[in-house]
Formats: sequence, C-alpha cells, structure tokens
Amino acid sequence: MGPSPCQRLGILWGYISTKSTISSSSRVYSREERYIMETRIKLINGKCAVNVLARDPDNARELYEAAEGSIIIGVLVKKFPTDDECIDYIRQLQGVVDVVSIGLGQGDPGAWQRVATVAAGVDAGHVNQVFPATAYTIGLLKARGLDHQIVNALVAPSGKPGWVRISTGPLSEKCQEQAVVPAEVAATMVKEIGGQSIKFFPIEGTKHLDEVRAMARAAVQAGITMFEPTGGLTPDNVDQVVAACLEEGCQVVTPHIYGALVDKRTGLTNVAAVKEIMVKLQKLG
Repeated sequence: MGPSPCQRLGILWGYISTKSTISSSSRVYSREERYIMETRIKLINGKCAVNVLARDPDNARELYEAAEGSIIIGVLVKKFPTDDECIDYIRQLQGVVDVVSIGLGQGDPGAWQRVATVAAGVDAGHVNQVFPATAYTIGLLKARGLDHQIVNALVAPSGKPGWVRISTGPLSEKCQEQAVVPAEVAATMVKEIGGQSIKFFPIEGTKHLDEVRAMARAAVQAGITMFEPTGGLTPDNVDQVVAACLEEGCQVVTPHIYGALVDKRTGLTNVAAVKEIMVKLQKLG
C-alpha cells in the first residue's frame, strides 16, 4: 500500500526544503519524479507497471495482489453521473491500491474538463489528459497543492514514424487540417509545460510499432520520465511493445491494457491474465 498521510507529509517537506535532484545512471530525476516512481508506483524491475480497469474495490484488491503492487487502477470519469461520485469511488479504491489513474475513456476529448475537475478533488496520483489540456490540468493541480501527480499528454500516431498528432482536444480533433508535428517537437512541448508522461494512443497493438519506437525515443531525448503505450494491447503482445519502449531508452513504461482483460459478462478484469502479463514483463529484465 502507499504511504500514510504522515509519511506523505514528511516526503513533501523533504521536497520543499531541498528542491534538489537525484541522479540516475542515465539522467537526473527531480525529487517530485522520485516521489512518484519510488513511493507511489511500484515498478517491475524498476521499469514498468500496468494500468488496468477493475469492476470494483474487491476486483482491484485481487489485481493488486496478483501484480504484487505493480499496477495502476484506471477509473473512467464518463462512467459516473457526477464528479463527486467519481471522487468518492476513487477514495474507496485508495483503500486497496496505491495509485488510481483518472481517465477519459477511449481518449474521449469531451471528458477533459471532468478529468481535470476530478483530479483536483482527490490525490489519485495519475491523470490522463488530452494534449491541449495538459498544461491547464497541471496548473490546476499545483494550485490545489497536488504537486505529486503524474499528468500525461495524449499524443496520437499519424501513420508516419517520427510524426505525431497533437490535436487531440475536443475542438482541434475536428479540424480539417490536423496538427501533425515531429515527435521531437511534441515531446519537447510536453516537457516545457511540466508534463511527466506521454500517452501514445491508439497504437493498435503492434501495428504502429515503428511509430511507438520513434515517439518513445523522442520522449527519452526530451527528458520525459514515463511513456504510456495504449490501444489494442493484450497479454499476447504487451511484452513486445514494452520491450520496444525500453530498448529506446524509456525510464518507465506503463502500458494500458483495458478491453482485452475485461470479462464482458461479469465486468471483472481477469486476474489470471494479469498474472500472465506480470511473468512476461518480469522476464524483460
């Protein structure tokens, strides 16, 4: 489980009093990044964790145990009639898991405002956001004193390796001319607004693996801590995608594996399948 409120306060005071950085073998992490990576998200081999759905807190507990804590439970705001109900549910999950990921739901840009509002109302730890709204969300959370959050920026494949689409907002995605830019530019823009992660969606399993590699490489060069490949991932292909990201130098990879794990009849996420994924990811070293 995650740190107690007192432990979190101690970590936060340590961050405020020093404002220094901690070195890694290949780059320098801020204390804020270390807080997320070491205190809140348990990483497989220090490199990856999985982001999955759970039907309820009991299912989440089973998944947490199966993954030995290297798991992030996704919550889609669209499934709740009100933001307060979503926040209450997240607090229930926090009784059994370390980190909750507040999500849009299939990258739905229409949910961006609700995601930001919910994230500002609870210390979840991880927030999914469309590229145009990432800076707003980071600023909102900092204004609420929620500094220790990973906020990603949703970037989409363009069909051409090394080029990505950043017009992933509710209005920009409908423009006749899309904002397709070099992956290096997209990653640098995320970095300069304070983003710590890039969510690359939809990658359609291994269909866009060359594009995944190019975006992962650009994220590393820009100093982005986390990379989140999403879309079409299954127990059969997730290790191949994660391995590709690690080969490109990603420090932390957190694949989102949703639909392929959920039993359509019961709504439960398959615990055995999560165990299978853990075994495969552990073998990546």
